[in-house]
Amino acid sequence: MKEREKLGSRLGFILISAGCAIGIGNVWKFPYMAGQGGGGAFVLFYLIFLALLGLPVMTMEFSVGRASQKSPVKAYYALEKPGQKWHIHGYVTLIGCYLLMMFYTTVTGWMLNYFYMTATGKFQGLDSEGVAGQFTDMLGKPVTMGFWMIVVVIAGVFICSRGLQNGLEKVTKVMMISLLIIMVILAVNSFTMDGAKEGLKFYLIPDFERMKEIGIITTITGAMNQAFFTLSLGIGAMAIFGSYIGKDHALLGESVNIAILDTFVAITSGLIIFPACFTFNV
Repeated sequence: MKEREKLGSRLGFILISAGCAIGIGNVWKFPYMAGQGGGGAFVLFYLIFLALLGLPVMTMEFSVGRASQKSPVKAYYALEKPGQKWHIHGYVTLIGCYLLMMFYTTVTGWMLNYFYMTATGKFQGLDSEGVAGQFTDMLGKPVTMGFWMIVVVIAGVFICSRGLQNGLEKVTKVMMISLLIIMVILAVNSFTMDGAKEGLKFYLIPDFERMKEIGIITTITGAMNQAFFTLSLGIGAMAIFGSYIGKDHALLGESVNIAILDTFVAITSGLIIFPACFTFNV
């Protein structure tokens, strides 16, 4: 029987796990949710739920993976006692991952298309309505969206075919470190904008009166949902990564490392976006 491939380094594990958690939920959804939730108050409750709920659930998912050394579907079969039905959740996670990949391959295709349009000057001279119109136009072109989605799928299959260490780990190290550097540069750039002071005040200082106007329950539930969504909890992804954690590392410690990196990206996204929003009156 072929020995199961392992990750080459602890940094690789942290970056791959964080790479799963970090995504649209941080860079796009977190600032948008924070804006809807009244800024600083939303951020405060998000951090509270991340610590109280996110870390324990992530640690539990890691424990399922490490104890079983299998995929989520097979993990529950290996760990559950006779007569228990935990394996049903294994199939739920499989369905969830398929649905998530349908979503991510499509949206990543949009991003590649936007990169192409930006590089070729398609946005040059357009006002905000013109830029918004480009998105509507793209949604009306299924062939274009299908093409970019296929490019994403082919790239993903190629990387995975190279194996865990030579494919996924190598690519993730380069892309994750590049992402962190780019985000820090963009955040520093946002601090120099005219609306930086107002934007950062809205984003970082809790205003509970504004929270009341929006709805206390709405803000709190939104923050709680975001804490789960941002860490990719409940779909078995962290159980998969947990199967690669050695016995010499504490599961809670690994959860904290990933949550810190994930939160850094989310908070930095807000530092980039809110000064820009207040500068350009968006």
